[in-house]
Amino acid sequence: MSITPLMPVYPRCGVRPVRGDHCHLIDEDGTRYLDFASGIAVNLLGHSHPGLIKAIQKQAETLMHVSNLYGSPQGEKLAKQLVDKTFADTVFFTNSGAEAVETAIKTARAFHQHEGDASRFELITFANAFHGRTMATISASNQTKMHHGFSPLLDGFKYAEFDNLDSVKALIGPNTAGFLVEPIQGEGGIRPASQGFMDGLRALADEHGLMLVLDEVQCGMARTGKLYAYEHYGIEPDILATAKGLGGGFPVGACLATEKAARGMVFGTHGSTYGGNPLAMAAGSAVMDAVANEDFLAEVTEKGERIRSRLEQFIGNYPDLFELVRGKGLMLGLKMKVQSRPFFVHLRDNHQLLTVAAGDQTLRVIPPLVIGDAEIDEFFEKLSAGAASFKIPEPA
Repeated sequence: MSITPLMPVYPRCGVRPVRGDHCHLIDEDGTRYLDFASGIAVNLLGHSHPGLIKAIQKQAETLMHVSNLYGSPQGEKLAKQLVDKTFADTVFFTNSGAEAVETAIKTARAFHQHEGDASRFELITFANAFHGRTMATISASNQTKMHHGFSPLLDGFKYAEFDNLDSVKALIGPNTAGFLVEPIQGEGGIRPASQGFMDGLRALADEHGLMLVLDEVQCGMARTGKLYAYEHYGIEPDILATAKGLGGGFPVGACLATEKAARGMVFGTHGSTYGGNPLAMAAGSAVMDAVANEDFLAEVTEKGERIRSRLEQFIGNYPDLFELVRGKGLMLGLKMKVQSRPFFVHLRDNHQLLTVAAGDQTLRVIPPLVIGDAEIDEFFEKLSAGAASFKIPEPA
């Protein structure tokens, strides 16, 4: 048999973590890696947060799973925590970000059909977006590399240019149901939307009776110094998808919606076997207890500004390698003048620093939100050593 037991859809590297220690991962051979990737913005409390561990252990000893046919005290608690801290009136829990976005898409369509207009089923999405790997979520992206092998795509999506309101206006038609957008594109290269763009989307949605759907799977949950990134813009969505950091490492996602936007989501329209299970809800509640307060969010903002300032000084030493720094809070991107992937591999394999490559020649810097001065200093030591020893590839 030539195929591996793990289906070979990931180009897995030689790093094989078996243990986590705060902001470090330890390989099976004992090598320590500074983790400024956070499982791609998932491990926001690091790898050994006592509050999160205690909550999961306690719930695992009590009740791990029960059908959604029954009442859910655990789900009701986390839903109330989210509703109290956001624009939302109601929440549906999922197991992943892709499922949360799927729910958001269905919610937007169901709203219009409930209102008697079944023609409104199209969502305007944006170039270089990433919304997940299901059929609907790859169809919502214009990235052809994700489409290969899975054609035909699903109908119902039109692609506009990110941060270009005129491009959006040109696509609005009688079938438009709403807009699906990341306030800060993650996989697309840590690209924050402008204030004017987000204001414009909200105004267009109000003018045309459309749903503003935000994908905050990566930029949500305190990552940017606000609980959700929409707060930076002073606008509110109708529907929002969240996941990644929500469980701090335990799989959980959610679709948040206003009462109006959720009108079509009635009995029998949606469901999930595992979504909202007690174990996931315990993890989510522990994360909310830790991050959904002004002191924690202020610390994320302060640490993000400090790292950004040092990065902006640092890149001046390597003008042939780096172009600029962008992002918010602890969701930062180093846009490079060369492809970011070789540098990301170099930092990982030669300097035991874990980051994440992204589109637009960008290196993602997305550490656990609980980093301290020691981890920040270690990051810059490793980044400096990596930049100094990196050989820029010769043009092909």
